[in-house]
Amino acid sequence: QEPESSEASEFRLAAGRIPEVPFGLSTSSAVLSHYGVAANTVTLFRRVDNDRMDLDMNSKDTDAEKITRFVRMNELRLVTEYNPMTAIGVMQSSLQLHLLLITDKMSPKHPERMLRYQAAAEQFKGKILFILVDSNLKSNEHTVSYFKLKKSQLPALAIFHMPDDEQDVLTLDEISVERVQDFCNRFLQ
Repeated sequence: QEPESSEASEFRLAAGRIPEVPFGLSTSSAVLSHYGVAANTVTLFRRVDNDRMDLDMNSKDTDAEKITRFVRMNELRLVTEYNPMTAIGVMQSSLQLHLLLITDKMSPKHPERMLRYQAAAEQFKGKILFILVDSNLKSNEHTVSYFKLKKSQLPALAIFHMPDDEQDVLTLDEISVERVQDFCNRFLQ
């Protein structure tokens, strides 16, 4: 309720640490009421799955570090890179279909692949959660093996339906918007 409070100050500090995420601060009761937000709450709105997460700021130990961690753990982007920090947000997503691009981020072809993958993600926003899995990270080895893939078969697309573990894998030399769309549409049917 107080724009100059220590909580608001910690909020601004956290906002400065994550410039790629838009932050807003409101003391307007009309705005809080419109969004159904309680006072002294950080609310994260996720456009990719139309979900929201709340962090109660009334606890005395809530600081910029805790707010930053909350946002990093729960934010989902058009394409979310899977790592230990984002795993929680991915698992808590209301989207039951996950499409993984398992690839080597160090590859010279990576920037172009990502542009095409993001373009395809636009088409399935709100239906499928698009995830990037860097095959170079040791923490991602279990994901690669879960889909019974070897590094020599990468890049690959892997899609799975959370509730019943139904899945499909497509190994490919190149990522194209059309191939990603076809793969997703086939699985959806």
